[in-house]
Amino acid sequence: MKVKCPTCGAEAEYSPANPYRPFCSERCRLIDLGAWANDEYRIEGEPGSAASMNPEDYETAQREAMMRAMEKRAKRR
Repeated sequence: MKVKCPTCGAEAEYSPANPYRPFCSERCRLIDLGAWANDEYRIEGEPGSAASMNPEDYETAQREAMMRAMEKRAKRR
């Protein structure tokens, strides 16, 4: 299965043959790791609020935060 690399948008194979999946390369994987380390991705809300959320709301919040971060990254290109 082919997916878009979350970092650069290139097509990447999403299979055990690609050790960097869902990224297309180690470079893109490391760029994403650096973004996490620099707090470029975060889930909005009060600290510790995730513990009081039900699992479905938590997953929705995670998806929304990831989409906002991806949109922010796309605007920088």
